[in-house]
Amino acid sequence: MSAAPQTLPEARYGTSSDERADRRLKVIGAVLGVLLLGIVGWFGYDYISGKNAFSGELIASKVVSADEVEVKLDVQKDAATDGVCTVRALAESGAEVGRKDVVFAQRTEQVTKVFTLRTTEKATAAELVSCTQR
Repeated sequence: MSAAPQTLPEARYGTSSDERADRRLKVIGAVLGVLLLGIVGWFGYDYISGKNAFSGELIASKVVSADEVEVKLDVQKDAATDGVCTVRALAESGAEVGRKDVVFAQRTEQVTKVFTLRTTEKATAAELVSCTQR
């Protein structure tokens, strides 16, 4: 003889409290998931499309002598923004042989500056380290 499953008739006793709790957890999980997706989307959009108020680009560098490098730097910024760009000179071994912080306080949106970076020994390259808004 086989035993019939022992389930209660749903129409007679209603849904169990476990089913109501499961439904409530599913709704809460869905709401939190949508909220998390919205927050991640907002930060992603802000990161990709947000305008950087101060950014620089190293256009050219030329070794002038054993202790100098001439650097041409182009900066895009808001007209009311001041900032500092850090440039460093590198030796053939990769060691840093010079560093300079260049201030951009002009009230224009694009600034191109040519300056001399003094070094402790002969440099082979110049590198833009960072540009930060003040």
